[in-house]
Amino acid sequence: MEPSKPMTHITAGLLIAGMLFVYFIVISFLNLTTTAGINFIQYAIIIGGLIFVVKQYGKAHNYHESFGNLFAFGFKSTAVFTILYIVLLTVFFLLFPEIKEKSFEVARQQMEKQKSLSDEDIEKGIQMARKFFWVGVVGGTMFILVLLGAIGSAIGAALTKKNPYNPLDQLSV
Repeated sequence: MEPSKPMTHITAGLLIAGMLFVYFIVISFLNLTTTAGINFIQYAIIIGGLIFVVKQYGKAHNYHESFGNLFAFGFKSTAVFTILYIVLLTVFFLLFPEIKEKSFEVARQQMEKQKSLSDEDIEKGIQMARKFFWVGVVGGTMFILVLLGAIGSAIGAALTKKNPYNPLDQLSV
């Protein structure tokens, strides 16, 4: 069996980022961003995508890679899709500011459901959300994606078959 050409971590990261961004566009334009539990699909895309690319990487190397090398490949892929996804998310919010404003309206409605908050508290909360919107988008997205990337990379590396080289097979007597 001829080994296939291995996928690079950049290609793997681009593939996962593309899937995530298409998913984000679809849920944004279908107004499903406030639907409970919809983010779990995004998490499944990340973890499932990483498991897939790590297993493909191991297969391309005839399963001779160690757990550490497989995990490193998955985590490098995570770095690529995290950076790309944050850039695309930033551009998206700059091109469609109405979606950003809609998120503030949803937050206001959620706060109004809580009877313990006064109108002044709600207004302060919305002002704080506006002030730290970009910090939350970039920092929160980075934290979640890197955490999920570590989980997906570890699972992918653990599930990939290993067939290590035996150094004794290379000795000629």
